[in-house]
Amino acid sequence: MKIRRVVTGHTPEGKATIASDELVDPQVLSMLPETEFNTLWGSDTACTFPDEGSPHPLATHFPPVGGFRFSVISIPPDSVKPAEGLDMEAALKEADQKVPGLLAHMDTNNPGMHVSDTIDFEYIISGEVVLELDDGVEVRLRAGDTLVQNGTRHAWRNRGSEPCRMVCCLIGAHRMGPRK
Repeated sequence: MKIRRVVTGHTPEGKATIASDELVDPQVLSMLPETEFNTLWGSDTACTFPDEGSPHPLATHFPPVGGFRFSVISIPPDSVKPAEGLDMEAALKEADQKVPGLLAHMDTNNPGMHVSDTIDFEYIISGEVVLELDDGVEVRLRAGDTLVQNGTRHAWRNRGSEPCRMVCCLIGAHRMGPRK
């Protein structure tokens, strides 16, 4: 689903202005059909003002320390599977091109389980999803619920029949000690 993004900025004289008003296409991966990643805004460094309101280049899906990402993600029901005969090599290459660095954070021995060096603020817009932690603890999140994710290893499981849409703000953080 395309999402409208309105961005403000400043003229050279310092006056507030609408820098852009456009629809943002989601990134959809053949290996994760019906999962949508709408990265709406972000930066790999702290921002300064005034600025003209141009997008900042983003090196990876997850932000580094000092960086942030603002996005909307749609997670389909677990019953949605990749097409039979999927060319996995091509699908991995596609994922790295469309959502760089995402796969590097995934646990290959436990599909969906991942961890990042970020503090994530999530708000469920519609549907529901189960947050599963690495020790098997689960919590169901429904529309209107929020989550503050403090760099924990987790997975999203949509056991329902409808997609779950969530707003996410990820902020790069320092991790003390090894990632587990």
